[in-house]
Amino acid sequence: MAAQDTMTEGLSARSGGLSLRQRRTLLHALIFFTLIGLWEAGARLGLLDPLFYPRPTSILNSFYLIYIKNGNVWFNLYATMSLVIAGWIGGSILGVGLGALVGFNAVVRRFLKPYVIVLEATPRIAVAPLLIAALGFGASSKIAIIVLVCFFAPFINTLSGVVNVNEDKLELFRSLRATKMQVLRKLVLPDAIPVIMAGERLALTAALSGALVAEFIQRDQGMGALILVYTRNLNMASSFACIFTLTILGFLIFKGMEWVDHHIAYWKNEAGMKRIGDRRRRQFGAQVGE
Repeated sequence: MAAQDTMTEGLSARSGGLSLRQRRTLLHALIFFTLIGLWEAGARLGLLDPLFYPRPTSILNSFYLIYIKNGNVWFNLYATMSLVIAGWIGGSILGVGLGALVGFNAVVRRFLKPYVIVLEATPRIAVAPLLIAALGFGASSKIAIIVLVCFFAPFINTLSGVVNVNEDKLELFRSLRATKMQVLRKLVLPDAIPVIMAGERLALTAALSGALVAEFIQRDQGMGALILVYTRNLNMASSFACIFTLTILGFLIFKGMEWVDHHIAYWKNEAGMKRIGDRRRRQFGAQVGE
């Protein structure tokens, strides 16, 4: 162990004292700025069509225009994110609830699972016009599309987590005459939560795509409608600014869900166990001090 620490310190010293994470961050930054520089140079030299591939400096200027000078992106961003949150909550409740029901009940699983699989195999983009025809234009049909997009990942992951519970532990709980609620709270949920959270992470990321699909179809408000307006007017720099906004937003959503997963399913990682252990030791020390 001491030899390994010495080797690590030696490597850090030879690399200027930077940690492995810092070196990787610098490498990614170098690659990113190199690609941006090549893009800018290609556009200025005429190697790229500026109509379809605007210069990065023009895109940066468009960020200033849509966020500060004109400020027209804020309302559309709010409209899109409102749909994303509402649809994700609805899809999560439906997916987790139905997944738990199907997982716990073999009869329901036998009859309902094939229909869910058939629905999953159906392209959601093909169902979107039917939902709009049934619910009309407006927020309700958009949310229904997002719910449909978000439903499957929580459903499949919850079903997998409930069905694949540890058989030895389940037999032990049954031998101790545990109730179904105790089995659910003490065994199934702790085992299934990491899998469920992985499904929720995918669902929230997919919700953003579902919102854009709904806005592309209805074209009334939201980031999808704004991108269509800019593209139709051949304002590609502002279109790219909107797309990069959604890219950054999707990345932040994914990393935020990873953080939530890390703190909810703390028993699945060493850092989480250490954090909870330290907290309980502090609480115990405070109680003893009193």
